[in-house]
Amino acid sequence: MTHVIDWDGAYREEDKPAWNIGEPQPEYAALIDQAGVVRGEVLDAGCGYAELALALAARGHTVVGIDLTPTAVEAATAAAAERGLPTATFQQADISSFTGHDGRFSTIFDSGLLHALPAELRDGYLQSVHRAAAPGASFYILAFGTGAFPDHAEPAPTQFTEDQLREVVSKHWRVEDIRPARLQAGAGPASVQLPGHLVIAHKA
Repeated sequence: MTHVIDWDGAYREEDKPAWNIGEPQPEYAALIDQAGVVRGEVLDAGCGYAELALALAARGHTVVGIDLTPTAVEAATAAAAERGLPTATFQQADISSFTGHDGRFSTIFDSGLLHALPAELRDGYLQSVHRAAAPGASFYILAFGTGAFPDHAEPAPTQFTEDQLREVVSKHWRVEDIRPARLQAGAGPASVQLPGHLVIAHKA
């Protein structure tokens, strides 16, 4: 039986979740500064507190963040208003089955969502995101690699090999590249860099 994580409960805790680092993941912070990476409207899939979406909106992009947890969506909406970023909007929905954005997004970011989903929800998620993607859309995925949690206890994120990621994503997307990447957990002096992968895929 799959262990179901109380995601909204995690966001209501006094201590911020380890994946909320107060800024975009460093891999994405570097990526979105490159010319041509971000095109058209953007989807931040599993946005959480949405630091990535807010950073993109601050650069002038129109971004929609979708997350399962109302607490995270409320916080992201408040942050966008506080920062004067009207092009960032947020929606509470099940990312594995959301609808209403068919063919809309030319750029999609997954900042540690795929590895957090139970195996039985991955295919629905990848299909839903594919449905929301515009023709030729780019899809970027940051996911943990093997060895990220050598002594982990359940529940823990999936640790993918490159071949496993390619097999999962290529069912619905054309995988262009999978490269080594680091994912940051925690903020400040206590932060750690964990091994992972950056997947770059496109909608045919």
